[in-house]
Amino acid sequence: MSSVRIADAFDPIAIAEAAQVIRDGGLVAFPTETVYGLGADAENPVAVARIFEAKRRPLIDPLIVHVADAESARRYGTLPAAALPLCDRFWPGPLTLVAAKSPPVPAIVTAGLDTVAIRVPAHPAALALIRAAGRAVAAPSANLFGRVSPTEAGHVAEQLGGAVDLILDGGPSAVGVESTILSFEGGRPVVLRAGGTPPEELQAVLGPVGIEVGTAFRPSVPGQMKRHYSTRTPLEVAASGARPEASCARIGLLTLTPAADASKYAAIEVLSPSGDLREAAANLYRALHRLDALGLERIVALPVPEEGLGLAIMDRLRRAAAS
Repeated sequence: MSSVRIADAFDPIAIAEAAQVIRDGGLVAFPTETVYGLGADAENPVAVARIFEAKRRPLIDPLIVHVADAESARRYGTLPAAALPLCDRFWPGPLTLVAAKSPPVPAIVTAGLDTVAIRVPAHPAALALIRAAGRAVAAPSANLFGRVSPTEAGHVAEQLGGAVDLILDGGPSAVGVESTILSFEGGRPVVLRAGGTPPEELQAVLGPVGIEVGTAFRPSVPGQMKRHYSTRTPLEVAASGARPEASCARIGLLTLTPAADASKYAAIEVLSPSGDLREAAANLYRALHRLDALGLERIVALPVPEEGLGLAIMDRLRRAAAS
C-alpha cells in the first residue's frame, strides 16, 4: 500500500491543510480520545463513499457524525429531551447519542436508517479540525474493516496507507476504545455499544440504563458485527479462572495484570500492572497490534472484570475471537 503524509496534529498549518482536504471531498485520519478516525465531510455523499472504499467497509454499517459542540448537533439530528443532560455532562467525550436523522445527513452515512449517531470528540486536534473545516465530519475508525482499531498514527499508515489523503498525528489515544453508543429508542436509554463511557456513569445521570450489546446482521449503530476488532493471528478468550496451556512456544498471552507463568509464552502483554481498567482499555489495541505483529500461532486473552470499562474490553475481545 502506498505511503501517506503524516503531519503534526497540533500544528495550526497542518490543521488548516486537513480542513481544506475535508472541504475538497478528501479523507483525513485524525486523532480522537477514543481511537483514530477516518473522516470526510458528513454532508458530501461522494466523500463519505470514499470512507467505505478505503476501509472495505460494508455499506450496511452506519457511521458516526462528529460535531464541535451540542449546538452544532442540532443540524444533523433531533435528540430526545432525556438525552440533553448527557450532552452537558459527557460532551466533549467518548459518548455517542442516537438521534432522529435530519435532512442534511446523506443516507450513506446512516446506511439508510432514519436515525443518526452523533458525538463531540474530546481531543483538541479533532475539535480544531471540525471547526476549521466548518462542517461535521463523518468518521469510523481509521483501519481496514474488522481489523484491530488504530490508537496511533502508525497503525493508520500501516493499514490504510495511500488510501488516506493526510494523517494527523496526535500521539496515542488516551481512552483507547471506541465511544459508548446510547439510544433512547422505545423511550428508555439503552447502551448499544459498550465503550469509553461506562454504563455506571450514565446511570448516575439517568437512572437505570439497559445494555443490549449483541450482534446484528444489519447494524443499527457501528460495532454490532459479530466478528470485529480482529487480529490476523487467531485469538481466543480463556474461560474465567482458567489458565491456558502454553505447550506451544508460539502462543502469546494478553492479561490484565502480570502473570506468574509468563515465561511459558512466546510473548506477553500486560494491560495494567495495577489492574486499573481505564489503563487497560487505553492499552488494549496497542497490545493487540504488538502481539499480532509477532507471527504467533495464536493469542490467548484472559478475561477482565465486566464492570466499568471492562465491559467494553470484553466486548472487543469476544468479537475479535468470533468465527
